[in-house]
Amino acid sequence: MSTLLLVADTTWVRNDVLAAVAEPDVRVATCEDPRRAVEAVATEQPDVVLVDMQVGSMGGMAVTRALRDAAAEGEIPDVPVVLLLDRHADQFLARRAGAAAAVTKPFTPQDLRLVLTELLPVGH
Repeated sequence: MSTLLLVADTTWVRNDVLAAVAEPDVRVATCEDPRRAVEAVATEQPDVVLVDMQVGSMGGMAVTRALRDAAAEGEIPDVPVVLLLDRHADQFLARRAGAAAAVTKPFTPQDLRLVLTELLPVGH
């Protein structure tokens, strides 16, 4: 069983992700408040974190940086982060923020599954 943590406050983004990863061996935990993302990683122990670029007052880049910083300090496990981008041009910024991967919205289920397959532990 793999666990994904989705940091998103928009219903359509949550629904699109849930539809894309709907499999019996995948559990999706959600965090609507980006300021609680570090706490959610500590609690949920996900295999991958998906962060919407336009989440709350922080934004996806800031959430990704906060997760990377908390992992570097040993506060949480070092978990791969996938940014859900609004524009393909933001790929550069996603890498700079420390994201392991990025998917541009709107995405197909295949787009998201391909990225997750590369990041999830073998045998998920």
